[in-house]
Amino acid sequence: MGMLKDFKEFALGSSLIDMATGIIIGVASGKLVSSLVENVIMPPIGYLLGGTNFSDLAYKLAETGGGEKGAEPLLLKWGAFVQSFIDFLIIMLVIFIIIKVATRNKKEEEAGPSQEDLLTEIRDLLKDK
Repeated sequence: MGMLKDFKEFALGSSLIDMATGIIIGVASGKLVSSLVENVIMPPIGYLLGGTNFSDLAYKLAETGGGEKGAEPLLLKWGAFVQSFIDFLIIMLVIFIIIKVATRNKKEEEAGPSQEDLLTEIRDLLKDK
């Protein structure tokens, strides 16, 4: 029964709500970053590289459909991969910054009185006796 009780506390507790909130924010921010990369960052880079559209960059591996007219070639879409990789880097940078700020704030909260403050307090308590 202990495991069932623990699961119930987890499922109905704040940790599940916190996790769900994090997932929702993560999905929304992922879409935002993808749009930022695709629509804001990559066009100027493509322009600087001679008007290249990165999403169209691909290497043709083979013709499909036996060379029939209108058949799609088999493509290795490395340009789309570059865009996805830049998305990933930006998301990882944002997560890194969030974790750095959160751990710094947590350390500040955990920091208690300094050793000097404690010794001064002990000295003052001993003086009063």
